[in-house]
This record gives sequence, C-alpha cells and structure tokens, in this order.
Amino acid sequence: MLNRVILIGRLAADPELRYTQAGVAVTNFRIAVDRPFSNLQGERETDFFPVVTWRKLAETCAHNLSKGRLVAVEGRLQNRSYQAQDGTTRWVTEVVADNVRFLDWPKDDRPDAGAAADPFDGFEEDEVPF
Repeated sequence: MLNRVILIGRLAADPELRYTQAGVAVTNFRIAVDRPFSNLQGERETDFFPVVTWRKLAETCAHNLSKGRLVAVEGRLQNRSYQAQDGTTRWVTEVVADNVRFLDWPKDDRPDAGAAADPFDGFEEDEVPF
C-alpha cells in the first residue's frame, strides 16, 4: 500500500509553532495550490491544504517560512477526528510532511532585493562572449 503526496504551493498564513506536553515541536500551516485547469468562467480555482510538520522540521518551517512563501511539501495524507465544542465529531484530512523544500527567497533576504539583477553588470562590452 502507498500513501504519498507531493504539493507545490504558497503559504496561506504564517506557520503556527506549538509544543506537545512532551516537548515535541509541531507546526501547522496551510498551502494554496492552484488547480491545473480553469472553471467555466475562465478562472483558476485554488485548493487549500493543511500541513503538519514535527520535531526539527517543525522548528525549521516555523522560523523560516511566512505567508506567501513558495514551498514543495512531501508527505502522507492522514485523517483524524476530534470532538467540537458542540459535542459533534469533526474529521480533518491533512498532509503530514516529512520534507518541506523552500522554493523562493524570503522577501528581505533576496540577493539585490528590490533591484533587477543585471547579468552583465561589471562586464565591459568586449568581455561578453557573444
């Protein structure tokens, strides 16, 4: 049997880092993933997937990710239930990630943030190989 999921999307909100009673780090966040097709109005719809990370990966995600960041998430789907305040049972399907790759730079850490990088900056015209 196989339970594997790979998603690429942007964080819908900042990650939330918590610790269990045993001191284990857990981070929750949601990613927005555009569907690969347009609806009848010609618009692309978006799905929002809850993601859970544990231990060191949870701390890494919490300290380095923020709303809008582009990530690739690898993991497995998991269903769980809980009792709501009104006494009803609620079910949640989420991605339990074992690998999260950061696919872009944080806004304030980009090389030459705010300026378009000129690949020929610093070269003289006779030094360009074409």
